[in-house]
Amino acid sequence: MLTPAQAETLIEQHLTCLPIESLPLTQTAGAVLRENIYAERDHPPFDRVAMDGIALSASTAANHSGRLRVSGTQAAGDPPQTLADDGSCIEIMTGAMLPLGCDAVVPVEQVQRNGDMAEIGRKPVQPWQNVHRRGSDCRQGALLLAAGTRLTAPEVAIAAGAGMARLRVSAQPMIVVLSTGNELVEPGELIEPHQVRRSNAYGITASLRQHGFTRVADDHVRDDEAQLTERLGFHLRTHDVLILSGGVSMGKLDLVPKVLEKLGVSLVFHHVAQRPGKPMWFGVSQTGPAVFALPGNPVSTLVCLARFVLPALRAAMGQAPAECPRISLTAPVEVKAPLAFYMPVKLKSDDWGRTSAEPCPTNGSGDFTALAGTDGFVELPPGPDTFPKGFVARFYRW
Repeated sequence: MLTPAQAETLIEQHLTCLPIESLPLTQTAGAVLRENIYAERDHPPFDRVAMDGIALSASTAANHSGRLRVSGTQAAGDPPQTLADDGSCIEIMTGAMLPLGCDAVVPVEQVQRNGDMAEIGRKPVQPWQNVHRRGSDCRQGALLLAAGTRLTAPEVAIAAGAGMARLRVSAQPMIVVLSTGNELVEPGELIEPHQVRRSNAYGITASLRQHGFTRVADDHVRDDEAQLTERLGFHLRTHDVLILSGGVSMGKLDLVPKVLEKLGVSLVFHHVAQRPGKPMWFGVSQTGPAVFALPGNPVSTLVCLARFVLPALRAAMGQAPAECPRISLTAPVEVKAPLAFYMPVKLKSDDWGRTSAEPCPTNGSGDFTALAGTDGFVELPPGPDTFPKGFVARFYRW
């Protein structure tokens, strides 16, 4: 049986990168950049005034006992004025280009105005004080954003500052979430004692949308081979990724692996040495779509989604891999089986700002109610063993 790391590697090897599309800048939040962005100009592109006040020549201001004549006013966006003489200053606004002949700004709070005269006293004025020098952030042509960057608010603002009206980004994958089972009933519908609510699909869809995947469809298929064959065949023709929940274990009605292979989906692996989520199935269709068939127990479903599916989707979009954080346990955890063990946790911070993981055991892989308020899970090595308080493990967010 594969280890989780081996399963992760096989998934990476069998996924293909999604195509590129060009989008207006306003539509790129959450997308993954597929081109490098370079600085259009120096940043700042000129000596930029950092405070409201008066612009002057630092070297000559002291020659006039700190009393200067205000020769003009310059706002942000105005062409630069020129200092009339060393006994003058120019009223200036934050963001404006530094006037010619000036090399410092005295804040308005330190200036006393009397008509067209400004008094700053005898306090020394330092050259370039309150001036954001041209090119001090970066120079023209500098790499600002590398391909593989996920675009959040700062990155979109940086691209706009580089003059990019459109960006080349990864196309969103067409994903369908399918849950299988005769026992499943939609929320809001009348339910019989022998039935359960269809919750996994809602959790998977919510997670996908939370992580920036917007093209997500949903379907429910009964444990019927003919219906399963028809619906899976349709989705394999119309989607890039299929995420199934249920029907992958060893029971008589666990029909998913059989139907997928009949439809030409090549098995990459079935079963991973982990708990929960051991029966996970992964394969790739001859026509391109990838299929993640996850166990039907709710905790198993969400664990496999966060551990394998979300990282794979990010990689397929060309996103640079993120470092998996390591975090210490606040209490011992016993692992009985010789399988990698996923323990749900809540993140806690102490008075020194150190974050650790508080174990939140479930009552089995069907106990999804225990996940409320948790932040994710840690991956513990196979047992049998007891991992003490302070043990450091990899942490995966939901």
